[in-house]
Amino acid sequence: MEVTEAKKKVLELRKTLKQYAYEYYVKDTPSVEDHIYDKLYHELVSLEQAFPELVTSDSITQRVGGIVLDGFSKVTHTHPMLSLSNAFNQADLEAFDTRIKKLTDQPFSYICELKIDGLAVSARYENGVFVQGATRGDGRIGEDITENLKTIHSIPLTLPEPISIEVRGECYMPKRSFVALNKARDEEGLPVFANPRNAAAGSLRQLDSKVAAKRNLSTFMYQVVEPAQYQVHTQSEVLNYVDYLGFQTNPERKKCLSITEVWEFIETYQEKRHQLPYEIDGIVIKVDEFSAQEEIGYTVKAPKWAIAYKFPAEEAETVIREIEWTIGRTGVVTPTAVMDPVTLAGTTVARATLHNIDFIKEKDVRLEDTVIIHKAGDIIPEVSRVLVEKRTAESEDYLAPTHCPVCENELVHLDGEVALRCMNPNCPAQIKEGLAHFASRNAMNIEGLGPRIIEQLYDHSLVKDVADLYTLTETDLLTLDKIKEKSANNLLTAIQASKENSLEKLLFGLGIRHVGAKASQIIASHFGTLEKLMASTVEEITQLDTIGEIIGESIMTYFSQEEVKKLIGKLQAAGVNLTYLGVTQEELAQVDSPFKGKTIVLTGKLVKYNRTDAKENIQALGGKVTGSVSKKTDLVIAGSDAGSKLTKAESLNIEIWSEDDMIQAIEGVLNNEKNN
Repeated sequence: MEVTEAKKKVLELRKTLKQYAYEYYVKDTPSVEDHIYDKLYHELVSLEQAFPELVTSDSITQRVGGIVLDGFSKVTHTHPMLSLSNAFNQADLEAFDTRIKKLTDQPFSYICELKIDGLAVSARYENGVFVQGATRGDGRIGEDITENLKTIHSIPLTLPEPISIEVRGECYMPKRSFVALNKARDEEGLPVFANPRNAAAGSLRQLDSKVAAKRNLSTFMYQVVEPAQYQVHTQSEVLNYVDYLGFQTNPERKKCLSITEVWEFIETYQEKRHQLPYEIDGIVIKVDEFSAQEEIGYTVKAPKWAIAYKFPAEEAETVIREIEWTIGRTGVVTPTAVMDPVTLAGTTVARATLHNIDFIKEKDVRLEDTVIIHKAGDIIPEVSRVLVEKRTAESEDYLAPTHCPVCENELVHLDGEVALRCMNPNCPAQIKEGLAHFASRNAMNIEGLGPRIIEQLYDHSLVKDVADLYTLTETDLLTLDKIKEKSANNLLTAIQASKENSLEKLLFGLGIRHVGAKASQIIASHFGTLEKLMASTVEEITQLDTIGEIIGESIMTYFSQEEVKKLIGKLQAAGVNLTYLGVTQEELAQVDSPFKGKTIVLTGKLVKYNRTDAKENIQALGGKVTGSVSKKTDLVIAGSDAGSKLTKAESLNIEIWSEDDMIQAIEGVLNNEKNN
């Protein structure tokens, strides 16, 4: 391909990918499946590698990060990034309303926006191209975080118009990303973040932008510097304009004509806040009209025309009766406080995470202490502080365990980790956790093999590793408590069926450190067989998109162990599939699939497939599975007891298939691929 042709193709791919990313990350309404986006993205990467002179800073491929800074340079804000005054009750809001009415005679309204618990950021553009990102800092001087903001998909790298503009807003970490990040850090023995705000701030201040890129941050933008230049005259118009420019704005906002309406909005979201996918800590109330704002004016630190209503802290007081230590499949030993039950954020809580021994020491947590607890990220119960004044004279420092509570092996505090770790690979707790992980839905999906049965299988010496599951007999299972003939046969059928899983399920199920479900999919689809993966090098693995050295080295270390080689041999002898069965992206482009490009709804009870498997198969063959029937739906697959979705599909004359029709179509495509 000549450079001229390559440039034309690169520009075309960037435009398409930018639109797809905008729909996915900003509007949350993806128009194509992930595999289509991935195919086009990889095509763009290949072209840019072949023609490096075509790489520009606004290419979507530059969002992966990789630039490592020595430190952050300072940025002086052209206009100060001011903070807001606070209100804590209805009386404070009424006083604010009274002050506003004294400061302006103009008719005005209020605009209410959710107060995102994140970090204030600024994004500056020149001629429509993103050139600089900065933190708020002290309001006048912030830090240059341009490279890290580039990795956030809700920050456009180019605007639809070649304008120069500065847009400000809040960078935050979604609750889901926060939970996943802390879980991963816990398993690695690293300190966890106290809340999503700290996690977002810590991620934005990473000197390695590749680390920031993996943290799944997002933004809500809400301010334009010098808005009059862009013919917007109210805060409501600013939000619409920022939305038009391609930024993500928070849709949960309302224009209010009185402070009574404002209070009703606050009460609504004080109740709904726990249902949101991100954390908020209040509501921001602003005078909507800029002419009124100008007349009302500013104090030295804050605008007089705006105020932040802060939700009261959701905390509860309770007593710690015991500290339990549990062992995960990686050997990390985690403490949990067992407390007197208490209601917190609408649920009854009797256990709270203590994270690690350093956390216990820092908070000076002791048995029988009265403590205040909260929900980190509105999700995870956590001890905030100890009420030392309620501590008895007999109270003693809590002593960390020195030996594993299960296998009694000595616990180790590895360099660079805050967690205690049991290093015994034969620790029963780790083996049981590993078995549970192997059987989990995203791994081998062995239905019916839960913790209670795993516990018995291990304790009866029927299973010592995952390969032993495939040697179980009905006689073995009938020796277990509450297992009858029918449930034994069902479990054996599920175990037998798991032998046919594609390689990525097995790879994830093995529980290799750092190798999650997505990495397993990428690796399995590339190498095709476990034999080829085991014979590969770190360099070959890390050449794959999104797969780094840590994952590559972890895989090599895992498969180099003699006991692992024996385990794989046992799995192979048992008839477990060690081959990738999915359709690769290259093959998919050539596949003549009846699902390709169609929007499909699954409804009713499926017998031969579970809902997850059916969805994965359809998506792998180019279909898009949605949850509701509309005029845009192309096909409805109806199992037994299908209800209103089937009725609506019939009324709209949408094509309807049975589960058998779906299975026949899937198997037909896969059989054609095998024969070819």
